[in-house]
Amino acid sequence: MLIIDRFEGDFAVCEDDNRNMQSIPREKLPDNACEGDVLVSENGSFRVDAAQTKIRRERIKALYWKLKRK
Repeated sequence: MLIIDRFEGDFAVCEDDNRNMQSIPREKLPDNACEGDVLVSENGSFRVDAAQTKIRRERIKALYWKLKRK
């Protein structure tokens, strides 16, 4: 599993499960991929895992609001 951290030119800089950064060519990603998306590798290309992306974004939003209330 990879998470898109940012885009730099023709590459997506992604973080893996071990918090290592990897550069993935944009051409291997779906056109709709954006920062924060969870990617799953399949046969040399990637797909966005919409369910995991949604869970992750909701968890981050909850943490944000928790911190903001303090």
